[in-house]
Amino acid sequence: MYLKKGCSLILKTQKPSIPFVLNTNPIPNSTNDENKYTHVDEFRVSKRLRQEPNIASALNYFKSIANSNTFKHTALTYQVMIEKLGEKCEIDGVQYLLQQMKVEGVSCSEGVFVSVINSYRRVGLAEQALKMFYRIREFGLKPTVKIYNHILDALLAENRFSMINPIYSNMKRDGMEPNVFTYNILLKALCKNNRVDGAYKLLVEMGNKGCAPDAVSYTTIVSSMCKLGQVEEARELAMRFGSGVSVYNALINGLCKEHRIEEAFWLLCEMVDRGIDPNVITYSTIISSLCDVGNVETSLGILGQMFVRGCNPNIHSFTSLLKGYLLGGRTHEASDLWNRMIREGFLPNVVAYSTLIHGLCSNGSMDEAVSVSYQMEENSCPPNVTTYSALIDGFAKAGNLLGASQIWNRMISNGCSPNVVAYTCMVKVLCQNNMFHQAHSLIEKMAFENCPPNTVTFNTFIKGLCGCGRVDWAMKLLDQMKQYECLPNITTYNELLDGLLRVNRVKEAFELVTEIEKCGIQLNIVTYNTILHGVCRAGMVVEAFQLLGKMLIEGTKLDAITFNIIIYAYCKQGKVNNAIQLLDRIRGGGEWNPDIISYTSLLWGICNSGGMQEAFIYLQKMLNEGICPNFATWNVLVRSLFSNLGHLGPVYILDDIMANK
Repeated sequence: MYLKKGCSLILKTQKPSIPFVLNTNPIPNSTNDENKYTHVDEFRVSKRLRQEPNIASALNYFKSIANSNTFKHTALTYQVMIEKLGEKCEIDGVQYLLQQMKVEGVSCSEGVFVSVINSYRRVGLAEQALKMFYRIREFGLKPTVKIYNHILDALLAENRFSMINPIYSNMKRDGMEPNVFTYNILLKALCKNNRVDGAYKLLVEMGNKGCAPDAVSYTTIVSSMCKLGQVEEARELAMRFGSGVSVYNALINGLCKEHRIEEAFWLLCEMVDRGIDPNVITYSTIISSLCDVGNVETSLGILGQMFVRGCNPNIHSFTSLLKGYLLGGRTHEASDLWNRMIREGFLPNVVAYSTLIHGLCSNGSMDEAVSVSYQMEENSCPPNVTTYSALIDGFAKAGNLLGASQIWNRMISNGCSPNVVAYTCMVKVLCQNNMFHQAHSLIEKMAFENCPPNTVTFNTFIKGLCGCGRVDWAMKLLDQMKQYECLPNITTYNELLDGLLRVNRVKEAFELVTEIEKCGIQLNIVTYNTILHGVCRAGMVVEAFQLLGKMLIEGTKLDAITFNIIIYAYCKQGKVNNAIQLLDRIRGGGEWNPDIISYTSLLWGICNSGGMQEAFIYLQKMLNEGICPNFATWNVLVRSLFSNLGHLGPVYILDDIMANK
């Protein structure tokens, strides 16, 4: 295995806390410049603390000025220092300073307490912030609406929904009227819980209490409704209460996610007609949606419209266009766009770099993708786990274990912890190289590294095992999935069915189908096609047609794979005329156009029935429809010709067809 020895899968580094002891006893004969002054005012100290970019230097100044005879720290200077420590996630320092204020008898202001709450919020310690909130009176301070709002926001950031309502109730019991910020936090909490009806009622309550909803209020609820697929209802709400650019952006985003791009264009026109200027988010949303479906030319038109209306594109606009080119395999145009973007002063961010790398990997340009990842580091934009995952996946698709392992080791060495996507990509490439025990060890490692495998991870492993005939091991993974609280989905079962049928374990495959149905999982077209193909390969043509009948009764929509399997089944039974009738009927109905597989199966059936003359008629039809025969097609015809050497007529027909082609 190529994973670097002695290299942990996750490098966990704990940032050392900044130690300091604040001695408030005056130091005689201090050499500090501030001793030249008999008094230093609060404004000067707070300004210097704010402007000092280095946290250690700021702390040294904070301590030295406290130990001089020139200044006694105030609530404002404490607040500035607490904010600086909070920005660096130095929670121990924040707590120390808050306690020091209490010892010195410095009154704790609203601003100081808000800074403390925000420090806890920044490091994901909302519960600790709440405990501090309950001690607020110890610091000579009473709760205010602003403090309540910041506590509610900290709880919302960690999805502590069960704690939000009690705090809001306490706020009302304290006789405080919620303001628009309070209501917006509550609206976000309800919408995050998909309780849009409750959010709408709260919106009405705001109006009844004389607190007018603002753009944030409407944008929050409209965005949530769009995410739930309630785009029409969201539009009706927006039109009823009035809407600004942010609300229109939410509506346009909702329409674009449902691929209703034409309606998004109408909304764009409506904005202009109502005198609302679309902003860069509006245009970039539409550009991204168009590029997702490969319509780069129209996206360029939208970009031109942006310039005409004086709205400058940003890095996200260019990244969307880049994605569009790369999705269409237009790497040269993507490269030109990238160079133009750099020339015009747009510095690529990690999203732009990752988009380019993902596109290059998808198009097989792995050397170029790796080169771009090193450019990122040179330009002080370190790759993140998404970047590394794209590279690992690119090497996995190429079956390149060495390349994937080198990227994996580089990711770990750079202190970037792999996520479930990166792990799954690595499992995939290990399976492709038949390193199943190493893949299984990696899956077990995930749980220990607090990154449990998901259903996709197991499906990847099961697919690899089944592809190599290790079906028994794959079947055992169903139980292991339950241990990790991973529910098998229809893809899991489809891979297992394919594995069983590949080794002609038809009875077990049908038993598995029964199990799937008992679990309440709906069979899809892939399931049916897998079973159809497997039973036909096992010579169970009658069973195949029985299954086809079940599909038709259940209203399952047949696809090209299904039709090809049916044609093959008819030909295997010697019912070539039925296969021809099916092909002509479906093609005539516009449901499906035959492809190379359809024609090759049909030619095989015709040749087996001795109809060489008819075979060449269908070969000519095939060529007329622009379908080029492949090796399998010619193999069928040549084998049939050699078995009928006494009949030379078809050989001349074949020469004529090849000459016309």
